[in-house]
Amino acid sequence: MILVAARLAGIVAALLIALPIHLLWRLLRLPSPWPRWYLGTLGWIIGARRRTVGTPLRRNVVFVANHLSWMDIPILAGRTGSAFVAKAELRAVPLVGWLCTLNRTIFVRREDRMAVTEQIATLRAALAEAWAITIFPEGTTGDGTQLLPFKAPLLAVLDPPPPGVLVQPVRIDYGAATRELAWVGDEPGTAHALRVLRRRGSFIATLTFCAPFDPAAHGGRKAIAAEARARIAAAGGMEAARVDSPTVEPANLDSGGVEAAASL
Repeated sequence: MILVAARLAGIVAALLIALPIHLLWRLLRLPSPWPRWYLGTLGWIIGARRRTVGTPLRRNVVFVANHLSWMDIPILAGRTGSAFVAKAELRAVPLVGWLCTLNRTIFVRREDRMAVTEQIATLRAALAEAWAITIFPEGTTGDGTQLLPFKAPLLAVLDPPPPGVLVQPVRIDYGAATRELAWVGDEPGTAHALRVLRRRGSFIATLTFCAPFDPAAHGGRKAIAAEARARIAAAGGMEAARVDSPTVEPANLDSGGVEAAASL
């Protein structure tokens, strides 16, 4: 429990550093890099040493990624500054829901069919402001050995796509630690978080940014989902229905695993 306490203390300390500065940036109406810094730091505290393959786009992009754990969010946000699409229930979780709002999380009610049009409009408004947004179209977490089916309705914002917006598939991989860290089954969230915090040592978290593509050229959300899924599968040799040849740039290791670069 000493390791858990030390990591929790580090997470709180990083928040106490980042939050006042972030609020000051917002008060001055400046683009704030501090949520990105905080999330990247959180990933480093829990043991992630980030490795990047390929080059992520900065703006006007929807990242489509496989999903292994809640750790995907701080690790990916620390690299890209992306906002995320999350289920509405997360908004009500104490502290976690509030922290999500700092990074401009877009909460959606998947079971509320009456609100679909409104939610798509919210996503389109975010993209119109040139944000980067991440969607996990599996809709749940997997074990890292195979891709679950992509839920095409989660990509409704891209059917039709806003002008100028590209899709960039991303493969998230924790290497040898994947099976140990992946959140699968019906394990309670608190139990999984404690399991991660108790794990000794660090692990390499590889983010493979595949070649982006124009969703307008792929004829609807189902075709977009299939193309993104095939590229993610090809990038990591994972099992999927379709497999294309991987197109990624040479790897580079992020210095220190934490960045405080470009503003959100």
